[in-house]
Amino acid sequence: MIVTVTPNLALDVTYEVPELRPGGTHRVEAVHARAGGKGVNVARVLRSLGHDVLVLGLAGGTTGDAVRADLDAAGLAHDLVPIAGETRRTVTVVAGGDATLLNEPGPVVGPEEWAALEARIPDADVVVISGSLPPGVPADAVARLARRDVPVIVDTSGEALRHAAPYAWAVKPNAAELAELTGTADPVAGARALRARAVVVSRGADGLMAVTGEEVHHVPPPRVVSGNPTGAGDSVVAALAAGVGTPWPDLLKDAAALSAAAVLSPVAGSYDPAAYEGFRRCLSSPQESSSSPERASARSTSSSSNTPRR
Repeated sequence: MIVTVTPNLALDVTYEVPELRPGGTHRVEAVHARAGGKGVNVARVLRSLGHDVLVLGLAGGTTGDAVRADLDAAGLAHDLVPIAGETRRTVTVVAGGDATLLNEPGPVVGPEEWAALEARIPDADVVVISGSLPPGVPADAVARLARRDVPVIVDTSGEALRHAAPYAWAVKPNAAELAELTGTADPVAGARALRARAVVVSRGADGLMAVTGEEVHHVPPPRVVSGNPTGAGDSVVAALAAGVGTPWPDLLKDAAALSAAAVLSPVAGSYDPAAYEGFRRCLSSPQESSSSPERASARSTSSSSNTPRR
């Protein structure tokens, strides 16, 4: 079983509009509302891939009730800690292949509520901790969750990422988050500064890079795709969780294919299955990926095509 922990659950609302004009009135062509937060999106993808998943998080108020109801409707097993605050909402406006995100900060979470979440994590094959921390939770809280005897994948940012990195099996910042945290635009140097066993960096149009021990692995995107990129990074995390034990070059190819297929879906937590299989075949060619020792890795540069942390 794979357990996903979403510290800052949300009700995700996605609006599709022909174009986005600041200050203008817009006719919404489609609306999607469902349980979200990065760990929930990871769980949705994993379940679609056929894995047994349990969603953990904190939920409160009427929005929290809506999150629970949607998880039930989706058939996603969950164990959510009741909290006094109101679960947040996120709004994504998708227009012309671009996505604009409005993310509420989330409710203030007290020490007893967080301790209850820590106590809910059961025995699992893999644990994923994904997304931002709600107000009131200290930066080292994710590190405490990551100290486990099974592979733990952490997808967060800032000081929470710095604290958790040494304990995780893998961490997955995007290029902008890594540069901001480490103070260097060189993703290899930044990855080494985190002192993690493996650092997988989302680099937008430059694809994925993994720094693992003395090796640096790189996989480009299968092709340029347009759509909703908000779930692309979550699909990378899902591929990592599903592929623990797979050699890194093959694991990155699968993650890049799944990420690109997720961009073609209108909502985060979904992907285009046919595109996923096609992208996997595309990336199966040896020339589509590379691995190099540390001394050759400086050729990699960071990309600014990154989705803000949710």
